[in-house]
This record gives sequence, C-alpha cells and structure tokens, in this order.
Amino acid sequence: MKTLPPPGALLLLIDLQKAIDDPSWGERNNPAAEANIAHLLAHWRAQSWPVWHVRHDSVSLHSTYRAGQPLHAFKPEAEPLPGEPIIAKQTNSAFIGTDLDALLLAAGFRALVIAGVITNNSVEATVRMAGNLGFNTYLVEDGCFTFGRKDWTGKYHPADDVHAMSLANLDGEYCTVITTADAVTER
Repeated sequence: MKTLPPPGALLLLIDLQKAIDDPSWGERNNPAAEANIAHLLAHWRAQSWPVWHVRHDSVSLHSTYRAGQPLHAFKPEAEPLPGEPIIAKQTNSAFIGTDLDALLLAAGFRALVIAGVITNNSVEATVRMAGNLGFNTYLVEDGCFTFGRKDWTGKYHPADDVHAMSLANLDGEYCTVITTADAVTER
C-alpha cells in the first residue's frame, strides 16, 4: 500500500510562473497539471495547511524566467495569497542559495508535498535535495510537467517519457510519487 502524506504536510509549489508557457520550451506533457495544482491549492487552503511557493528569478538575459518582465509573474492557477511564503531562487534546486532548509526546520515542517515545473529539472533537483536532507517528501506526478528533449546522442524523447523517467529516478529513493487524488484523500 502506498504511503500518503500526513495531514498538514507543507505544499511546496515550484516555478509555476507564466514563463513556462512560452512556446520556446517546446512540446509538453500533462495539460491538466495546472488544474490539478489548483485543486491541491484549494484543498490545502480549505484545511488551513501550509503553502509555500518557489519562484525562479533567473539572472540570464535570455531566460523566460528573468525577473522584471511579464512572464516572471506567477501563473493564475498558482498565485500566492498574502501570507504564503515565496522562496526566490536562481538555480534549479530550491535549496541552493536560499534559506529554505532552515525555514522549514525552524517552522517544524518535516513532510513536503511537491508539485510544479520542470519535472526533470527544478522539481527533480528540489526533490532529490529534500530527500537527501531527510524530509518526508511526496511528489505529485500529475501536478508536474516537462518537455520533450534530445538526449546526449541526439535521440528525441517525448515529454511523457522524460516525465516518466524522472519520476522513476525519484520514487522510492528520494520521495514517494503520488497523484493529486492521493494528496487530497481524507485520512
């Protein structure tokens, strides 16, 4: 039987900004991810459980995530409410160059439920670090998405395959992969 997150686990949303909708990213998977994230947010907020947001503040001049431009804003489905902490990062992991670890520990949070983008980049880097730091980590597979990409030999892999491989790399070692339905199940 799959282990589910405990009630009151912190919901950590990764890089859910308008930048990810730019066509330059290419073909994506999981078109329902934003609706699933909105469902997670509604459930967490209705329970008065903690929600934290990670915002990517790229320093690259050509990044769609560069601060100070319209695409830097949060997506409407994941807009933070007043009082919900925002962790600003400049690398792929939300733990590098931020005080996320110290803030989580100081607040007593040991269980994290993570959703966001990009599955095989910032989500995977953050989940790996969370697991390595000893957090009880859950990754919402249908609350994430990624893009098709070529491997180092030039072979193209569709977004669904990239997503599935990233989840396979994480599940059981760094986190427990769950669905939105699992995350909102009454326990």
